[in-house]
Amino acid sequence: MFTHLARQAGGRLSVPGFALVFAALLALAGCGTQTASIRCGVSPTSKTASSASVAASAAVARPLALARASADLGHLTLGLTYVPNIQFAPFYVADALGYYRDAGLSVTFRHHGPSEDEFGAVVAGREDAVFGGGDEVLQARSRGAPLVYIAQIFNKYPVTLIMPANSPVRSAAQLRGCTIGVPGKYGATYIGLLALLHSASLSERDVNIQAIGYTQVAALLTHKVDAVMGYVNNEPIQFQKASFAIRTLDVAGTQPLISNGLAATESVLAARPDALRALVAATLRGVAYTIAHPEDTVNISKRYVTGLSDPAQAANALAVLQATIPLLESGGARPGSSDSAARRSMESFLLAQGQIAKAVDVTSVFTNNYLPS
Repeated sequence: MFTHLARQAGGRLSVPGFALVFAALLALAGCGTQTASIRCGVSPTSKTASSASVAASAAVARPLALARASADLGHLTLGLTYVPNIQFAPFYVADALGYYRDAGLSVTFRHHGPSEDEFGAVVAGREDAVFGGGDEVLQARSRGAPLVYIAQIFNKYPVTLIMPANSPVRSAAQLRGCTIGVPGKYGATYIGLLALLHSASLSERDVNIQAIGYTQVAALLTHKVDAVMGYVNNEPIQFQKASFAIRTLDVAGTQPLISNGLAATESVLAARPDALRALVAATLRGVAYTIAHPEDTVNISKRYVTGLSDPAQAANALAVLQATIPLLESGGARPGSSDSAARRSMESFLLAQGQIAKAVDVTSVFTNNYLPS
């Protein structure tokens, strides 16, 4: 039996635990199990396209100046939608280096449990803001949750399709007939797969989607599926540790999708706009420091993440962080901003794919008005 990755339901970002099962997985990978589909990647009507490449990292975001606030803006509780982990490093940095204090804030991190509803606490008033996906904020808003997305922290959609290096699939158009593993039909990995298929004029009917829980590594190593959906800063690192050669097709660059950022309810924004602006500005300072100083960021995170004092775990955290930095880089755009055209395109896509039940006015869901000037 395999120990699967500890992940949070609902498709939030997660990063790898300790890959103690790789020896067993590799042994099983060599047991001659047949691949899930003999038609995967074989299309009599399409030509082989060039392999997708991983996007090069953009220039390091410039540090954002933030003067000490003249007034005490009080306390905020910030929801982080997974257990303590290096993926939340910019927030840890902003706290440890005094960026929140300099902004006049006292910030408490509230890490979510594995089965907790992503937006339940912020909607109920137990959190003042939450770190969540822009697509998921839009989905929640379509169901009546009064959420507003106020700052984009991850500037690239973080999921990717992963296949063995010897797979015949070289483009999304060649996915017809393939068996693809996802944790379930929810969250970023599922929406990302829909985006890949849509980019090639394919639909769910053209592939075999299998809900495999958070067992992507085991499923691909043992040839239970032809490909899996995972996070760019998670599963590829685990496959590298297992010495299993892979190729990826990133979702970023296909259908515009707004990734993880800060959101709050309309009532909190109305009552405490200055506090939320200060939270955004200080967090963006943490992002800039994280991009510029990854090794020191891991050291800072030891105060917040259990186990990072162990050299092996610290090295793993650094690898994850280095894979996360391209997601944090703004690529020349205004730090924290979300693009209005991308918002509209994402809403239309989610509506067409049945991921929201009705049209939503994106101008009421996304704003750049809380960014530092």
